[in-house]
Amino acid sequence: MENFLKIVTMPDNIPIVGMLLASIFFGWLAFKKAFKNDKLIRDGREEEIIDDREE
Repeated sequence: MENFLKIVTMPDNIPIVGMLLASIFFGWLAFKKAFKNDKLIRDGREEEIIDDREE
């Protein structure tokens, strides 16, 4: 674990780690929205999808 932290915290690798974390977060956010929209479509409430984007 010590070597891993040493490599991750090197100045050259910090932007890469940041991009990795951002990709994980936005991927999670996209799947969360997709599952919510799929449930609304399945329940026949498609008009609420547009309302959600406007907030």
